[in-house]
Amino acid sequence: MAAVPLSPLPEGYYESTNPFLVQGPQGFEEFKLLESFGMYVRLDFPGVPDERVRLSLDPAKKSLAVYAEAPKVHRYDSVHRKYFSVIETVCRCCVFQGFTYQMLDGVLRLHLSKTNIVDPRRSSCIDISGSDMDESYESKRLEDGSLYVRFDMPGVPKDNFTVSVTNGKVNVTGQAPALNHDSGSRLYSGDVVILSGPVDFPSHRVKTIIKNGVIRLLIPPV
Repeated sequence: MAAVPLSPLPEGYYESTNPFLVQGPQGFEEFKLLESFGMYVRLDFPGVPDERVRLSLDPAKKSLAVYAEAPKVHRYDSVHRKYFSVIETVCRCCVFQGFTYQMLDGVLRLHLSKTNIVDPRRSSCIDISGSDMDESYESKRLEDGSLYVRFDMPGVPKDNFTVSVTNGKVNVTGQAPALNHDSGSRLYSGDVVILSGPVDFPSHRVKTIIKNGVIRLLIPPV
């Protein structure tokens, strides 16, 4: 029997929301103003380790550029992925003072401190721009008949994934806890492969490689 990949969207791309997300905050970014007049930003960068993140505050302190790279982890990965985002104040009255960040399980969480140089009581306008499309899914048939599948579930720790094989479908579920000022936890789930018949086999036969919010499966021929 053959294994057939199930891409959630044509070409494996998504523009605003991960296609495997079934519950929780939508979109791969969110931001909120904090009571301390600071700002919290979450950016999904699946596959990116901490050492591959670079942030640069412009001299005028009006914008923060974020560069991130997700290296090829497995020999069957097709591409080395890159991300770029810019967080900026679009008003004339605010500037950024500084920032701290944490990169964990494919999610960048930023705390930005800012000052309103005209009226400290007035909220500022913030804009986030940059890469708005990502390859959330890829699959590859191997010479021995097995199937390689890679897909993104940013924010999910490596021990929060579950792989099951039922009625000829390989399903993956992952739970991403809410951290810091996240507006909520996120639940991902989806069938990623369908076998050519309604067969079951132990999930431990599926080799899993989980790193930085990305799960990779090697599914044997059945």
